[in-house]
Amino acid sequence: MEENKPTSREELKSYFEAGDYPTQGQFGKLIDSLRHKEDVLTNKEAAILANSLADIENGYIQYYTANVSNQKFSFVVNQQDEEDQLIEIGETNGITVKKYFYGNAPYTIKAKKFPGEGLKEYEYYLLQYQIDPNFYNYKLFGNNLPTIEEGFEFGTLKGKMFYFQLQKQNIGQKINIVNTIINFKNNTDISILYRTEAGNWNDSYKSKDSVTDHYDAWDYLTFRYSANLQGVERSIECKVYNADNEQLLQTGYLYSGQNNENTWGGQVSRVRNVRIECNYTQTPEYPQSDRN
Repeated sequence: MEENKPTSREELKSYFEAGDYPTQGQFGKLIDSLRHKEDVLTNKEAAILANSLADIENGYIQYYTANVSNQKFSFVVNQQDEEDQLIEIGETNGITVKKYFYGNAPYTIKAKKFPGEGLKEYEYYLLQYQIDPNFYNYKLFGNNLPTIEEGFEFGTLKGKMFYFQLQKQNIGQKINIVNTIINFKNNTDISILYRTEAGNWNDSYKSKDSVTDHYDAWDYLTFRYSANLQGVERSIECKVYNADNEQLLQTGYLYSGQNNENTWGGQVSRVRNVRIECNYTQTPEYPQSDRN
């Protein structure tokens, strides 16, 4: 046991005081006291390091991949007070892995390299990620669908964790992109954000007109809204119309006195031209079922 005891810093320094002639053995002790970049942590050292990271304040990516074979995917993380950080991930066989970011928030995450190879007919890469802790983002790429271009911005992290999941799936059919035009009219003086989602696809929150690029295999759109009405006495209703024939399709409510986050606004199917109009309204009391 005594032979494995590390040499103290004080003793190592004493070998190199003015006028000393360090011996071969003393140089050996110095080298053995250093950690070489090729050294592998022992299980004990790894456990100590993992425990020391438990309370780290830095942001991190938590990810897993499945069925991506030998493909490598990489991100660039821009963080405060540090140079950009390159993170590369490969096959994890469904095992979750965590890697910490350098520096301090805010962290902005962009795609570096996202290959679309290695796919058979009807196979696609399904990407799922989370920048905002309140919802997930979904996207298909590869085969006949556009790949993730270098510089694609996942967004600026709103919490500590960037969740990322990537897996290869056989959809069983060719997937095509379809577009729905969305005209958004906010007739109130409250800031209202909306977002749309469909099968394996969703858009980010916004307050302006947009055009979807969802998929024909799941040709429907779900609407969600966010608006802070704390201290506001009137509720708001957001109506979704088929802009081609003025048919009212769905109505969603934002309730007074509430911070309405990611609020359900209904679903429509196979519509290519939509108009959303938000107006003040008098509504019943905030439903008890929605409080839970």
